[in-house]
Amino acid sequence: MGATSERKTEHIRLCLEEQVNGTGISTGLEKYAFRHNALPDLNFNDIRLNTEFLNIDVRTPLLISSMTGGSELAGTINERLAEAAERRGWAMGVGSGRAAVEKKELAPTFAVRRYAPSIPIIANVGAVQLNYGFGVEECMRVAEIAGANMLVLHLNSLQEVFQPEGDTAFAGLLARIEDVCRTLPIPVGVKEVGWGIDGETARQLHEAGVAFIDVAGAGGTSWSQVEKFRNKDHVRRAVAEAFADWGNPTAECIVDVRSKIPGAAIIGSGGLNTGVDAAKALALGQIWLGSAVPC
Repeated sequence: MGATSERKTEHIRLCLEEQVNGTGISTGLEKYAFRHNALPDLNFNDIRLNTEFLNIDVRTPLLISSMTGGSELAGTINERLAEAAERRGWAMGVGSGRAAVEKKELAPTFAVRRYAPSIPIIANVGAVQLNYGFGVEECMRVAEIAGANMLVLHLNSLQEVFQPEGDTAFAGLLARIEDVCRTLPIPVGVKEVGWGIDGETARQLHEAGVAFIDVAGAGGTSWSQVEKFRNKDHVRRAVAEAFADWGNPTAECIVDVRSKIPGAAIIGSGGLNTGVDAAKALALGQIWLGSAVPC
């Protein structure tokens, strides 16, 4: 394997084997509770979850958030997730497609459309790559490889800082994101990776032409924790550990983003573990839901 494939496989292993959730911080969903209705005036079997997302009809408001791709193991995971999403009517995002553009032999690990012919597929690339030579052409190529209906640009500045091979030129990204949004012929969204997008940032992105916001709040996986386990420098590991409780909780992000951009398409992800979590997120923001673990 090349360095990229090794890193992707190592990320998977660490998420499976180590405690990589944030500590000392929660999604904030536990602060909310539903009021029980003892006399619901409906038939349970009449409940339907079908909805529409960016003019695409879907059977459920659920999404497998962008996770992986770029190695043989990652390709197998994406294949199985795509097959499950197709059966259940979930949307699906794939991991950063940068690797597929730079190394053509890795492209099949992102090519999930053949396993999921009818659901929305969301391609993905790191927004910071727009400062390292990625442009509209490369973004479109990422989407074509995945067979995607739309693209999401992920914001992962804290992870890049702690990643030994991280890219940390973050200045000027909003203007570059706007250029991609205005030029690409498919919808472009923006997501965090587990530290959350606040309302003011979401408003700026929305005004730049972003079609949807995935808040990806704190309370689930912390990528500073993942990179901590990859780092061989004990000082940098200790610094990463200091950020274990960093981020904006998912519930706060949903409420804040909805208040700043009332009509926008929002995906709520970050630490959602149960159907009750999903229902709370829906109630808080009338949103779409994303989870790294299918519900």
